[in-house]
Amino acid sequence: MELVLCLDCGATNVRAMAVDAKGRIVGKSSQPNATVPGDEASDYHVWDAARILGQLEECSREALKNLDPSLVKAVTVTTFGVDGTFVDSGGEMLYPVISWKCPRTADVLAGIARYIPQVRLNEVTGVGNFAFNTINKIVWFKEHRPDVIERAHAWLFISNLLVHRLTGIMATDRTMAGTSQLTDICTGEFSEEILGALDIPARLFPHITNAGEVIGRVTKDAARRLGLPDSGIPVVSSGHDTQFAVFGSGAEKNQPILSSGTWEILMARTEKARLSPEDFADGATAELDADPALRNPGLQWIASGIVEWVKSTCYRGESYDTMDAEAASIPPGCNGVKLIPNFLPTDPVPGSIEGLMLGRTRGHIYRAAMEALSFRLYNRLKRLEAVCGFRANSLLLVGGGARNKIWAQMRADVLGIPVHVSKVSESTVLGAAMYALAGSGVYSSPEEARAAFDISYDTYTPTDSYKLCSSQPASL
Repeated sequence: MELVLCLDCGATNVRAMAVDAKGRIVGKSSQPNATVPGDEASDYHVWDAARILGQLEECSREALKNLDPSLVKAVTVTTFGVDGTFVDSGGEMLYPVISWKCPRTADVLAGIARYIPQVRLNEVTGVGNFAFNTINKIVWFKEHRPDVIERAHAWLFISNLLVHRLTGIMATDRTMAGTSQLTDICTGEFSEEILGALDIPARLFPHITNAGEVIGRVTKDAARRLGLPDSGIPVVSSGHDTQFAVFGSGAEKNQPILSSGTWEILMARTEKARLSPEDFADGATAELDADPALRNPGLQWIASGIVEWVKSTCYRGESYDTMDAEAASIPPGCNGVKLIPNFLPTDPVPGSIEGLMLGRTRGHIYRAAMEALSFRLYNRLKRLEAVCGFRANSLLLVGGGARNKIWAQMRADVLGIPVHVSKVSESTVLGAAMYALAGSGVYSSPEEARAAFDISYDTYTPTDSYKLCSSQPASL
């Protein structure tokens, strides 16, 4: 029974999972994750990478404790995108990893045209205009901490920072690079034009590795800390969690898929991604697929993060079962209660809750949040269809938000098409495992590995509960 060990660093949890060659998760462990305040300001957010690595090591040992670790044929690492930091020649961080949550880059985004026109950035990279993009972190260093760049040997995305700790080798996962707004959407390589405009040396970015490529091998010390044998187990490139959730869901070309977590990311796997200025203005973006021949046009917005806010604000200590029961008792339309789900400092207008009066409850607010996010999905799917040139006949749904049955049915009702929810909630880990199994030689390709996994779905068929999509605010 060959196994692969997947180390997954998410925004709310870090996990280690052992996956066998049939796609069964046979060992797992998780610990909570959170940012810590930056030194310069109390509202800055950074990741404690040393703590995260220690947590992943503990999770690895726990996940493997009832298994034979000699069966592990490969290790792979997935994380959220865009975040990373500069390191010295020994791989030591010269500054903490700035989180995508940190507001320090909002002003950078507003002034990025000082270096290169925003329209040109979109044309070259395919990536939309988000304050958390890696390019804005690089410019922040350039403007506020040029000493860090001067001392730097390399920039490592957080997945590659962790891989370096395992192997001693510096590399760049292609799917992580594709989130940075520093790469060329056509070539998949770092853009000389953009790096030149920023006056950032190309040597700071290690060679790009494709998903499924062996980066290096687990060192003796790292093996001991992970609970693995000292046998030179290969570390296989994966990277940005979204791309592997898409592949692990079973999505084929031109099949829209929604990865629902703290952020919702709606995308498709296509051979071409031609986005217009209007698409970018509507929040569209395009990233590099795990397959180098494909691209992932899509849109993203904060989602379960809003639901978590409702839970922490209105349901302190109570379960989702309680929340869902209250939401189910409220009719579609929430008796006029509406929520504008704008929670980020870069949103054009602040969020709000409308229609509150006597008789309205916290259940109205919770259901209104899910309705607002469902209508936002409706509008974004129309945009994705226009970008990709197809008409969606169904939607694949993966991620933590897929486990909410009320929300899944609401999405089907609002979209008017079936919603297929993967019966396995760990699509990111399974997608990464497929590439790791191929990279270690257990299968000849990720597609062969995927065919061996048991990918099945629960289907939500639309009803006519939501017919008046146009009645929702246009800002959604």
